[in-house]
Amino acid sequence: MEQRAWRTLVALTTRLPAALDTQLQRESGITHFEYFVMTLLSEEPGHRLQLSELAQKANASLSRLSHVVSKLERLGWAERVTITGRRGAQAVLTDAGFRKITEATPGYLECVRGLVFDGLDEEQTEQLLALGETLVAQLDKGMGRGLGRSGRPISHLDVNSQETG
Repeated sequence: MEQRAWRTLVALTTRLPAALDTQLQRESGITHFEYFVMTLLSEEPGHRLQLSELAQKANASLSRLSHVVSKLERLGWAERVTITGRRGAQAVLTDAGFRKITEATPGYLECVRGLVFDGLDEEQTEQLLALGETLVAQLDKGMGRGLGRSGRPISHLDVNSQETG
């Protein structure tokens, strides 16, 4: 059962982002990650956030986030602002970026509902939330122990006894 559950999770975590990317690129010319970053900025006071904090909220490395913010800057949807006396910079969603995210949101929400929530009742949605929170907490716990991070050997694991292959 563990193997079936794992493969189902892999299918979900690979197919869903690809479908969201396809939909957003077709309808709005942006990737799912770009949409997510702009949405996070749109929800902040002044539509701005320190890059390191934005990377954390976006579940991304600072280098990946910096690359995306550079692209958004080229498109006129965001800008980088250095705050005097503080380390790092802030990403700021421009008015054009806010309009872009506002225009993309209805189609995005329709896609999310059609791909995920239309197939769930209220109880299943609550279960999904609880399971998702549990899985994210376990992921954080495992990564805190060094699992899934570069530089950590996995030789201490007996991969032959794992059913998750």
